[in-house]
Amino acid sequence: MADPAVNPEAEEDLLDYEDEEEAQPEAAAGKTGETVKKGYVGIHATGFRDFLLKSEISRAIADCGFEHPSEVQHECIPQAILGMDVICQAKSGMGKTAVFVIAVLQQLEPTDEIGALILCHTRELAYQICHEFERFSAYLPEVRVGVVFGGINIKEQEETLKKEKPNVIVGTPGRVKALGNSKILKLGSVRHFVLDECDKMLGALDMRGDVQDIFKLTPHDKQVMMYSATMSKEIRPVVKKFMTDPMEIYVDDEAKLTLHGLVQHYVKLAEKEKNRKLNDLLDALDFNQVVIFVKSVSRATELNKLLCECNFPSITIHGKLTQEERLEAYKAFKSCAKRILVATDLAARGLDVERVNIVLNYDMPEGADTYLHRVGRAGRFGTKGLAITFVSSPEDSEVLNQVQERFEVDIKELPQEIDTAAYMPEQ
Repeated sequence: MADPAVNPEAEEDLLDYEDEEEAQPEAAAGKTGETVKKGYVGIHATGFRDFLLKSEISRAIADCGFEHPSEVQHECIPQAILGMDVICQAKSGMGKTAVFVIAVLQQLEPTDEIGALILCHTRELAYQICHEFERFSAYLPEVRVGVVFGGINIKEQEETLKKEKPNVIVGTPGRVKALGNSKILKLGSVRHFVLDECDKMLGALDMRGDVQDIFKLTPHDKQVMMYSATMSKEIRPVVKKFMTDPMEIYVDDEAKLTLHGLVQHYVKLAEKEKNRKLNDLLDALDFNQVVIFVKSVSRATELNKLLCECNFPSITIHGKLTQEERLEAYKAFKSCAKRILVATDLAARGLDVERVNIVLNYDMPEGADTYLHRVGRAGRFGTKGLAITFVSSPEDSEVLNQVQERFEVDIKELPQEIDTAAYMPEQ
């Protein structure tokens, strides 16, 4: 893999870990929006105030509508704010991002040095995590968050970093490595090192190499936290090599990874019948927002074009867009200016839009993990949602069988009529 410090033109390929035509499989960023959070009651009676957080953080949490921590927050936050190393696997949409954001802010020293480094695998996720830090540090003016990723002129980014002197950095490995090697990012003072989607970044050798190189630029004595929605038994020993006696929180039974409140169905049809069926479903279903997943950039482009021609409020996100186009599309969907998003698996991890209540797999994902991350875009943070998957080949049927076996879920054929109350959140 090319070093971006040597070959800037390779940056797009280096950083877009999910941009292949046949995209690989988010664990969710874990952030949840105000509308959803206010209606959520945690399984524990504990309130966030019981964590004895800084008053400024507690105030920001209250502003966001949080009252009760989710199970993963209840388990992780007390240890994480004490500086313990943490490995956390928990299902999508249950607030993992808030765990490490709160833990970092609680411990961060108010200096001009970089105290926390958060690595993630896509630019959209970096942008989203940065937004979470900004929300929870609303009353902590000494916290300055910088976000760095490729697709933006590195010289401009260097000037911004020198001017703003952020003490929290969120970024993708390629650009962070380049800025670290050139000493623009001085990582010798980092006290908190976080990997979001750790299985994604450590599972592939090239990505793992970047992370290891960055890790070596940080002090030996620091807190390391790793988060993901899926973490295979094979990757766990790799994760632990970065850590010292970590607290480990895993979902014991993989079946529990299926999302509570998510109605799942499939439709058997021929490839040529997909467009007609999709149009019929979009006309028939009540929805707030929909994400439609396809297997390649070209299919995303063509399907989005078709939907727009049929007057559906559609937009697309895929790896061939420029950085500005991708963020513009993300913001348009996030703000509900567009209610339908056609996406490759670039959006399967990291896209966290609280109004999404339907996911359509126009093309079957490649495996059970990818399926989980895709359908996890609906039914965020314990709310209702609907997932519909098109099955058009024996290979598609095989993947559907893998999903049902692994997650112990019975996915039935889509009925003629489906009760809106089953997937529409209460208003």
